Amino acid sequence: MSTSTPVDGRAAGPAATARARITGAVWAALAVVYVVWGSTYLGIRIVVETMPPFLSAGARFITAGLLLSAVVALRYGPAALRATRAQLGSAALVGLLLVLGGNGLVVLAETSVPSGLAALLVAAVPMWVVVLRAGSGDRPPLRTLAGVLVGLTGLAVLTSPGLSGEVRLSGVLLVVAASVLWSVGSFSAPRLKLPANPFTGSAYQMFAGGIGAVAVGLLRGEQGGLDPAAISTASWLALGYLTVVGSLVGFTAYVWLLQAAPLSLVSTYAYVNPVVAVALGALVLDEALTWPILVGGAIVVAAVGVIVSTERKK
Repeated sequence: MSTSTPVDGRAAGPAATARARITGAVWAALAVVYVVWGSTYLGIRIVVETMPPFLSAGARFITAGLLLSAVVALRYGPAALRATRAQLGSAALVGLLLVLGGNGLVVLAETSVPSGLAALLVAAVPMWVVVLRAGSGDRPPLRTLAGVLVGLTGLAVLTSPGLSGEVRLSGVLLVVAASVLWSVGSFSAPRLKLPANPFTGSAYQMFAGGIGAVAVGLLRGEQGGLDPAAISTASWLALGYLTVVGSLVGFTAYVWLLQAAPLSLVSTYAYVNPVVAVALGALVLDEALTWPILVGGAIVVAAVGVIVSTERKK
């Protein structure tokens, strides 16, 4: 999952007026976001096969935060890491909502839920953002609201594997809760005082969420059953991939795209990622493509497409 969402009404920056031509670099960065973020669900599924969910998630984001902080210091100078107490508090809150709540619950859920199904449920994030906007007094267009209603229908279809016992209903509900918390974090971020440098803010969010995940893992007693010798090579490789490629490369490409490409194009990741995740889950882990997943997933992806295409015209 990404650390922000383009369906929250934020401007992409001063370069927005200079995006007339889409270059090859833009398409390359977009391909990175499509494939890398779509593949993180597969990576998580492989990690939790032999690693505890919250402790592994915490280790991933604390390490990614350290690496990103080093990149910021080298690229912009150590002064770029400075932040006020208010900015640190806001970054910590957003990090707990996004990393601990949004990502952490997905990691826990994938101990019992297929990666493709998890990705399709998370694809509903733009829908929840619209609901939050409506609750705050904003009036989304009728077409946007129609997209939300259609998407909720798709979610109902997607939850049927849990209701029928094909997967654990608790896992399905965890992913739904994760998507809601991710939406709250994404909706709140532009309304809070965060560090001016987005990379600095992301690093502190990763720190806060990672520390929170480790704390939850310790409270759950995950360290008691932790046996380093029992961790598979595949899980170690997947954790390294999630840390470096998923958290650093993917996020850097996304932030650059927000400055270099039309938001309407960048927004397409929201309905391409789950398709990539479902395809990888089926190809690599032989996850079943049941009718509820195919039909419900198609409905959710189509609904998100309607929401994104409507919002980008505003």
